[in-house]
Amino acid sequence: MKVMERFTGGRGPMLASAAVGAVGLGVTGVGFAVDTRRTLFGYLFAFAYWAGIAVASLLLLGAWHASKARWPVVLRRMLETMAATLPLFALLFLPILVGASHLYPWLGEPPLSEKDLKKLEHKRAWLNLPFWVGRSAVYFGVWTAVGELLLRWSRRQDETGELKLTRWQWWLGAGALPVMGLAMSFASLDWLMSLEPLFVSTVYGLYWFSGAFVGALAMLTLATSLARGPNLYGELVNDSHRASLGKFLFAFSIFWAYMAFSQFFLIWIADLPHEVPWYVLRARGAWEPVALFIVSARFLLPFFVLLSRPFKQHRRTLTVAAVWLLVAHAADTWWLVVPVVSPKGPGPHWADVSAFLGVGGAAVAFTLWRLRGHATVPVGDPYLHESLRYSK
Repeated sequence: MKVMERFTGGRGPMLASAAVGAVGLGVTGVGFAVDTRRTLFGYLFAFAYWAGIAVASLLLLGAWHASKARWPVVLRRMLETMAATLPLFALLFLPILVGASHLYPWLGEPPLSEKDLKKLEHKRAWLNLPFWVGRSAVYFGVWTAVGELLLRWSRRQDETGELKLTRWQWWLGAGALPVMGLAMSFASLDWLMSLEPLFVSTVYGLYWFSGAFVGALAMLTLATSLARGPNLYGELVNDSHRASLGKFLFAFSIFWAYMAFSQFFLIWIADLPHEVPWYVLRARGAWEPVALFIVSARFLLPFFVLLSRPFKQHRRTLTVAAVWLLVAHAADTWWLVVPVVSPKGPGPHWADVSAFLGVGGAAVAFTLWRLRGHATVPVGDPYLHESLRYSK
């Protein structure tokens, strides 16, 4: 079929995304010189949002391989390419590495009181810069290695059609899934939760994972809706594929709500002084409307809207739902990061916007660059035709 030829388009969107990314990162670079600490928090928000979606894409890809799912084969190449942006995020992590002392109080700015330092003494073996950097390198090493292998084996199968490559992907997806999940959980503790090192939550990693997972599904849904034209896989996607994507969005929106409620309920019922301030800061006073918006946007609206099967099957309405969930995920990520540096209330900063556009533009451009020159569906996969006939 013509649509299964190599994709050679997308040059215009790729260059436009690269330009947005370059301008956004350039403006953010100016912000580092003007207002270092506030700009770094804006950059961390943007990085956590986009990198979280990339890692969650890899976890979803691993889950599909582990379960030997056949219906999403037609969607898999886009997911593989989204996950293959992780080498870029390893590079984009450098500003966080260089500016870590401005972000994390356990590194010195703002300095902690003697009382708080004593409370943190038992965490020194974990919260120290060399070990923190080493762990981050391991996270990116694991994610990048798995993502690159899955993408390369899939592309090789386009050329050779070897069935063993399917088995290799199944084995790697299943075997690496626990390691990748643990790496994402620990990364959330290192990069986000340690912004407030006295705070303790056993659910924090799952909270960030569930939110990023919904973001990855929404991004895949949006990309699928936009991928229409010669040699683009969106032309092969039918109503059943869209309905299944909608079911995933529905299910993991509920999962996010469950994780959010679990964390809140455990902290509320324990009423411990080193946990409660985290919610007091984010759910009382000027930040309360943001918290209420997140609950409504991430759970209540998606729950009632995505119950409808006709809605999930309709391309345009499902696209609107995906965009909405991406916006809600951005608000949630911002709510996790920015209150630390803006405790009096949600004061949007221009660096939040420039960093978001800079990191996002670079990620989209890198994704399109990696997609060009290859088929947008895994044409050598033995289950592709079964996926194309999917009906449910």
